[in-house]
Amino acid sequence: MPTTVDIFIPCFVDQLYPATAMHMVKVLERVGVKVNYNPDQTCCGQPAYNAGYQDQSRSVAEKFLTDFAAPASNETRYIVSPSASCVGMVRNSYTDLFAGTAQQGACRAVQGRIYELTEFLVNVLGITAIPGARLAGKYTYHDSCSGLRECHIRAEPRQLLDGVAGLERIEMAETTTCCGFGGTFAVKFEAISVAMAQQKVEHALDTGAEYIVSTDVSCLMHLESYIKKEKLPLKCLHVADVLASGW
Repeated sequence: MPTTVDIFIPCFVDQLYPATAMHMVKVLERVGVKVNYNPDQTCCGQPAYNAGYQDQSRSVAEKFLTDFAAPASNETRYIVSPSASCVGMVRNSYTDLFAGTAQQGACRAVQGRIYELTEFLVNVLGITAIPGARLAGKYTYHDSCSGLRECHIRAEPRQLLDGVAGLERIEMAETTTCCGFGGTFAVKFEAISVAMAQQKVEHALDTGAEYIVSTDVSCLMHLESYIKKEKLPLKCLHVADVLASGW
């Protein structure tokens, strides 16, 4: 029997990068996973939480717990998302939101079942290469703050990307440094945010890579905005976009 997963598509992906969501589905089905999508799903509550609106964030998070409640059967139903940022929110910040509440048990149950795409493929399914994945060129990898620090993801996306035929990895300097997005940080501290994006892009250019790849489209959106404004020879791709290439 194939593994069944519920997919969570974050706001950024749903509204701005829907192709990335479809690519994630394509990759999961390629490795024999049965995909379920609940159309009632909305947001994980992270924007409100980061802005300091805990009550509003908790209200959204409560809906998330309901939308992704485990099925009545004994089947292990994983939740998979193409966003380390949202996964980090659920795994970490939900603990604070639901501490001492009636939903604490439901929260823990969901926290134990949610995974970012690459860690699910590598750590749960034991897959380190997607059959047929091919993309010619050189890439450099950006470790998002959420992926690295909240989800402790580093090796997994690199393993999968290194398994893509024709693709060569070149690590940039200060790969673990923030890109400067940070959600509302980019709005409140625009000058600092842009300067951080500039530094990250310059490090990427120094490698001679054609692509910047990451687990988070929010980071990629921020970097891509700077790249397009300056008309630089770089392209930003989510890891799912790369893994779905060539087949």
